Amino acid sequence: MVEGFKHTEVGLIPEDWLTKSIEELAIPKGLVRGPFGGALKKEFFVSSGYKVYEQKNAIYCDVSLGGYYINPSKFIELKRFEISEGDFIISCSGTIGRIYQIPEKFEKGVINQALLKITFDVQNYSDQYFLQYFRWNYFQQRIIDSTQGGAMKNLIGMSDFKQTEIPLPPTKAEQTAIATALNDADALITALEKLIAKKKAIKQGAMQELLKPKEGWIEKNLGKSAILKARIGWQGLTTAEYKETGKYFLITGTDFKNGFIDWQNCVYVEKIRYDQDKNIQVKSNDVLVTKDGTIGKVAFINEVPKPATLNSGVFVIRPIADSFHPKFFYYILLSEHFAKFLGQLSAGSTINHLYQKDFVTFDFWTPKTNEEQKEISEILFDMDSEIEALEEKLKKQKQIKQGMMQVLLTGKIRLI
Repeated sequence: MVEGFKHTEVGLIPEDWLTKSIEELAIPKGLVRGPFGGALKKEFFVSSGYKVYEQKNAIYCDVSLGGYYINPSKFIELKRFEISEGDFIISCSGTIGRIYQIPEKFEKGVINQALLKITFDVQNYSDQYFLQYFRWNYFQQRIIDSTQGGAMKNLIGMSDFKQTEIPLPPTKAEQTAIATALNDADALITALEKLIAKKKAIKQGAMQELLKPKEGWIEKNLGKSAILKARIGWQGLTTAEYKETGKYFLITGTDFKNGFIDWQNCVYVEKIRYDQDKNIQVKSNDVLVTKDGTIGKVAFINEVPKPATLNSGVFVIRPIADSFHPKFFYYILLSEHFAKFLGQLSAGSTINHLYQKDFVTFDFWTPKTNEEQKEISEILFDMDSEIEALEEKLKKQKQIKQGMMQVLLTGKIRLI
């Protein structure tokens, strides 16, 4: 036993902490599961009136989603399921356990059968502490482990769910202090997410402008200006040969991440497989394109941390005699121009393979000199590097937030 702590159903917590069931944290009769399906059939829906809130409102934390409404008489009939500002709605079928607090501004309405509503006892407990605890990965896993049902999971039975225990500090002031610290961490995460979205939008606009053909540019054909190579079928590489460790990376379509290769998740192959085909031994400045499954994913090889080769689902593209700058061509493949080309290939079919005979017909425009192509690509590459740095910062901030939750929501660190 750790001094100053006690064992409870929810684990080790400080001796002065409480455990309260979700039912105890709500006002009397404050837990309400949505009406049975028969009470809210689609035939009752009208074009305007009182809104019917759905799972997606809880999953995506957005009251504006959805377009189902009921008339005033049906709303009065379902008055018990009405939501109010500050209520929590929780998804309880399929994607379970997602929670959202109804904001100040929302359309008057009711929950449907796939939602649970909790009207929290804000006089005695911190609703923000409850929200943070409910969203904690540890608690989310508890919910998942307690689900019942087959392929479509359902929230645990209402009687069991009501009795689910949550530990909390003895005073509302301490609960609020913890919630405030975690909310501040969330605010930083949200700010980073918005900044990343803004930077991506700026980069997308820059790509459209910089890659738009201009006076003096020349049109080139991929088949005439590049060499395309891939692992040929007779080499017979199978997933049984994939290894978790080794000296020789094998790049597959699943390793493409944000336009680059996620080396940390690459599998390995034996040296004999790497040596088998020199044409697909990956080098710096190679451009890779997936040709099976999800076709047209693109990656640029900035550097190769270990010798690497390709599986059969990936093309490597290299210019013939400096016919174009590889990094510039990489951005061409990320542009709408290449997306339209793929769309034309797949029009009217369920294409899931990019054939070389089709790919080599791809035509594209470039500045006359490789130097100008390089200048354009470096502008875009700098933008990518900035976005990548921000995404790494976001990843670390999310890890910090989880670490904060681990120590604050278990009482290992006290703020008051």
